[in-house]
Amino acid sequence: MTPTLLGRWQTRILLFQTVGLLVTLLFTEGVIGPGGGVFLWVLEYLFIFGLGWDVLYNYLQKFRWDRDWPGALQLAAGVWEAFFIVLVIGFFGLPGIFFLDLGWFLVHYSLVWLAIYIASQSLMRILFPRWRFRGGVWL
Repeated sequence: MTPTLLGRWQTRILLFQTVGLLVTLLFTEGVIGPGGGVFLWVLEYLFIFGLGWDVLYNYLQKFRWDRDWPGALQLAAGVWEAFFIVLVIGFFGLPGIFFLDLGWFLVHYSLVWLAIYIASQSLMRILFPRWRFRGGVWL
C-alpha cells in the first residue's frame, strides 16, 4: 500500500478514536493502573502530534524504492513518537498533564500503540478490504 496523507489521517483518526480510546478507558477508569483523566490527555496529544508526524512520514516514504511503509517501520515509529511526547511533556509541559508517571505512561503508550498496530495490520484489512488499494482512505 502507498498511503496518501489523507489516508494516513483518516486511518489515524479511526484507530485512535476507537481502538486507542477503548484501551485508554481501561486506564482512565482504573481497571489498569491508578486511573485518572491524564491518560485521555496523553491519547489526544499523541493523536494531535501524530497528524504532524504523518506529514513527515508521508514525505519520507517517497524516498523508498517501493513507496511502501513496512509494518516494522510503523512499529519502530512508535518508539520515536513515545520519546518525543516524553520530551515535550518533560521540557515544556502540556495543558491537562500536570504529573505523568513515566512507568504508567510507558505501559499505557505501549498497550495503545500495540493495539493500534495490530488493528491496522489485521482488522483494517478485514473490515475495509479496499482500504489498502485506496492509499489508506476508507471513506
